[in-house]
Amino acid sequence: MAVVTPPPPSAWTPDSWRSRDAAQQPRWPDDGELKRAHAQLTGLPPLVFAGEARHLTRALGEAAHGSAFVLQAGDCAESFTEFSADGIRDKLKIILQMAVVLTYGAGVPVVKVGRIAGQFAKPRSSPTEQVGDLVLDSFRGHMVNDDLPEPGARIPEPARLVTAYQQSVSTLNLLRAFTKGGFADLSQVHAWNQQFVASSTEGRRFEDIAEGIDSALRFMAACGIDLRSENTLHQVDFWTSHEALILDYEEALTRRDSLTGDWYDCSAHMLWVGERTRQLEGAHCEFLSGIHNPVGSKVGLSATADDVIALCERLNPDRIAGRLTLITRFGVDAIDATLPPLLRAVQEESHPVVWICDPMHGNTFTAEGGRKTRRFDDIIGELQGFFRAHREVGTWPGGVHVELTGDDVTECLGGVEDIVEGQLHQRYTTTCDPRLNGRQSLDLAFRVAELLRS
Repeated sequence: MAVVTPPPPSAWTPDSWRSRDAAQQPRWPDDGELKRAHAQLTGLPPLVFAGEARHLTRALGEAAHGSAFVLQAGDCAESFTEFSADGIRDKLKIILQMAVVLTYGAGVPVVKVGRIAGQFAKPRSSPTEQVGDLVLDSFRGHMVNDDLPEPGARIPEPARLVTAYQQSVSTLNLLRAFTKGGFADLSQVHAWNQQFVASSTEGRRFEDIAEGIDSALRFMAACGIDLRSENTLHQVDFWTSHEALILDYEEALTRRDSLTGDWYDCSAHMLWVGERTRQLEGAHCEFLSGIHNPVGSKVGLSATADDVIALCERLNPDRIAGRLTLITRFGVDAIDATLPPLLRAVQEESHPVVWICDPMHGNTFTAEGGRKTRRFDDIIGELQGFFRAHREVGTWPGGVHVELTGDDVTECLGGVEDIVEGQLHQRYTTTCDPRLNGRQSLDLAFRVAELLRS
């Protein structure tokens, strides 16, 4: 019998990033506490599994080839204090509604990826921030410190890494129960329409789609099709993702797969690197280069065509479809001039990336009163520019990446209810950046479906 020689071990290890410059990392005050938290996380079970991550890579590969569309959505930053089963359910409702609108309206399968069960940390442009009369260390997400306007609350606490893991466990348990246990069944599609959304024009449009789905299901049943055996009608695949920002946390949850011997970051199905941390030789790209999850990178105004090609070579040298997603964030005024050259460069090098538009971050500004916000019209305008650029170059607009909540918040201006700056204070509850509410999110889904059809 022939002896199979195993491949040589990779030089990459989960702690390889420690030899590189690591941007946006907290200044942990107690190294002993950090080591104890790291050791505890290393001994805990994985949050997700390698086989699930491989499944997502295949699904994203369909989007890379132009036969699927990605909906990546969720909170700007998850909160330790505003955490409940109802909140998770309502967020999932909005995402499921959006996915149904996109699938029904545009006729393409939708890969559903949540910014959830791990999105507890945020990069900041400044190490300090002004809060009233105080200058405080910046709030970096509940995985790191607290958002209370007090100096002591802003001190990084390593124990928060473990709390983030524990909350992610609870969140994933609920998501799996909802998506596989009957809540996501298409026969329940009417139940996804929350009361404050249902009363809007978009809610009524969604009810029309729900009636159409009901009619289609009744027709298939009348034709003798056994709908009970069609699992795709009764449950959905829902994937988790977050920015791989706090590398102590990501390293501690990285495991070697027993089937393939490859390393997977088991904190989420998909991880991405941000605009502030995508340095080719930096710690974050080093970490993402070695894990076998599908990975992504934000791409903003500072990125050149050479930068993007170098990112592709660094994070997906084997050109595996679905391995790499590029998430563009340019702003409505810059996308028409900035995106087409990047699309052409990647196309010419035959890199099979998934192109996703983040129309939120490039359109953020501070309103009177000091609250960050975004205009709904600018968000839609950037999406329209994203689709224009892909039509111009002949590439596939692979998806959309948005920050939203299931709550009835007033954080983004405009939309169907025409929120104005004077209303921002009414229900402004985000811990970091402004999010779309349910009505705005559903409106966005209808607009994107129209863009896909055209």
